[in-house]
Formats: sequence, structure tokens, C-alpha cells
Amino acid sequence: MALPPALPRVVLFLTLAVAAGWPVDAAAQLRTRIDANGVEWITNPASGKAAAVQPLAATTGEAAVSRTSAISHNATYDDLIREHATRYDVNPGLVRAVVQVESNFNPYAVSPKGAQGLMQLMPATAKQFGVTKPFDPSENIRGGTAYLRQLLDRYGNDKRLALAAYNAGPGAVDKYGETVPPYRETRDYVARVDAVDDDEGTARPRAAGKLYKIVEIKDGREVITYTNVKPKK
Repeated sequence: MALPPALPRVVLFLTLAVAAGWPVDAAAQLRTRIDANGVEWITNPASGKAAAVQPLAATTGEAAVSRTSAISHNATYDDLIREHATRYDVNPGLVRAVVQVESNFNPYAVSPKGAQGLMQLMPATAKQFGVTKPFDPSENIRGGTAYLRQLLDRYGNDKRLALAAYNAGPGAVDKYGETVPPYRETRDYVARVDAVDDDEGTARPRAAGKLYKIVEIKDGREVITYTNVKPKK
């Protein structure tokens, strides 16, 4: 006897809920939504956690998010993530979440706008942080984590503003009075990263001498940047 059309999706949702470690009795309360990038999510209202149900549409040109990526821990780059998160004093869970949402752990991902690698660095950002091989996992994660550190410093360790700036650029955040810009893509991005951030806690202080902090005054405002190239005196 054929299954009712809705039943396979119920089974899928239950399977995802169990895999995500959610209580089975909470599965009956699951909610679904489709974000601006075409990804369908199931959300457990009790915990606020979400899991991806289907990949991005192939026509978007973005790196696809697999059905299991949001609920299965990909440990491939954990050592590199922890190394660079410790170096720049960034929460490793946040770095991993950005890698997951930006590229779904694909080191060769390229966006239609030209962002490259695991943390989808734009060429100008890669150059700023001395990344000469953007498809090299270690270089890419180092550059992306250093950029996150810069943004966290710029916005007083406000994670949401740092993520918004990572997605839309600091100029957009500043334009709207240092708030998350009213762009649907940016707001969805911040929510998606937050949903998969496992919040590992604060990394150990970053190693001294590995990164140079530059403080400049531009238009009467203190601007902080980082580089791995020692500034000339």
C-alpha cells in the first residue's frame, strides 16, 4: 500500500530531529520555513535550534547545503579552526558556524561575487590578511578568523553586528547606525550562523607576535585593522 504523500516528510522530520538530539516528543512541535536562499529548515521551538532539510537550488550558484550538514558535526577542519580561533581569540564554534554557512565545508567554493574558499573571502579581504592561497584551508580559515576578530573588535564583541558586517560589509552596518542592516539576505545569514553556532566558549588568548594590530584615525574615528605583515616603522 502506498504511503500518504505527507508521511515521508513526517518520517524525514522525525529522523532529522533524532539525529539532531532533540527529544522525540518535541518532533510533533517542529516548524518549517524556507529562507531567502531556498533552504528549507525545521526548527525546534523549545531549543531554538534549526536543521537544514534540503540543499540550495542549483541555479543559485552558491555552495549547496546538504540535508545533513546542519545536524551532523563535520570535524574535517576542527584542528585548523581551533588553532586559528585560539590565535585570534575567537570562539571556535562561531568560526565553524561561519565555515558551514559560507561554504558547507567546501574548500573550493566560489560565490557569484567572487568570494572564495571555506570562509568565502573576497579577494580584497584575502589580500588584507595576507592570504595568497584562498583555497588552502589553513590560509583561508586564518584570514577569515582574523577578519572576524577585526569585526568583533570594531563592534564591541557584538556577534550579530560582526556577522552582519562579514556578510554585507562594515559600511552597511555603519550606514544603519551600527545595527543589522534591513537586508533579508543579511538577516537570514545572521540567523543561520547563530542556529548552527555550538558556542564552545571563549578561545585561549591568541599567541603574541603572530598578528599585528594597526590603529588609525579616519574621519575622527578609530579604525582597527590586522595584518600578518610587520608594519614598517
